[in-house]
Amino acid sequence: MYLGQIHTGKEAVDYYTRGIQVLLSALEKQETTTPAGAAALPDENSELPTAKDVSVAYCSIAEIYLTDLCMEEGAADKCREFIERALQYHHDNPEALQLMASYLFSTERNQEGKEYLLKSVGMWLPAQKQSAASSTTEEDVQNDIPPYESRITTSKLLIESEEYEVWYLSGWVCYLQWEKAKEQQEREGREVTEEEKEEWKALTEAARSYLTNAKKLYSKLRCDDQPMLEHVEQLLGELGGEMEGEEGEPDLDEDYEPCSDEDEAEAPMEH
Repeated sequence: MYLGQIHTGKEAVDYYTRGIQVLLSALEKQETTTPAGAAALPDENSELPTAKDVSVAYCSIAEIYLTDLCMEEGAADKCREFIERALQYHHDNPEALQLMASYLFSTERNQEGKEYLLKSVGMWLPAQKQSAASSTTEEDVQNDIPPYESRITTSKLLIESEEYEVWYLSGWVCYLQWEKAKEQQEREGREVTEEEKEEWKALTEAARSYLTNAKKLYSKLRCDDQPMLEHVEQLLGELGGEMEGEEGEPDLDEDYEPCSDEDEAEAPMEH
């Protein structure tokens, strides 16, 4: 699998395919292990391969056919085939659902793509929101969150599909993270550090940006959800109002370089 990550094109597909064969073989052995044999195994189940690992590997191949090998003959069919295999092994894998959305948008099946996209977001954003509002640590929900690059793609697709509810939820998450950080600092009864000031500023700006997008899309699409609009306006009021000169979407241009998952732990969440 690691060799697949450092190669491109057909070479990467070959390495991922071999890796999947190893995973499937290991899964088959696990299924045929007798109860007595399973009891004798060391307690290292977290390191054993799972169906989700197979799903993630199939996602990697599908993504190659969406990008590096997109001009190959039959690339679209192969892409869909591998996405379907990914969903077969883990039907709730948000990364696989997002890839299916990308595939459907690329084939101009926008309504189906939107359904898969919203299902993908629904698999992890509510848990992230709940974590931000409670004492749950990020590690408790990290396994359910798709890779950072997948979330960036999701953001771009949401911009294209104009889903105001997801912008609203994303803004609310940033607001809750900011509020939670302030409450922790106050409980500890200490001065605010410069690092915290920078983090809080980033969170509030992200929240204002997302909520501004939500309000503009709400008006543009002539939606009928008055309680949500009132909540958006309330949050924006506490955050300092709408972003001036906001174009309706975050800065996700083609030259954007996403940070690593390690860096992300110290940075505000982006969707």
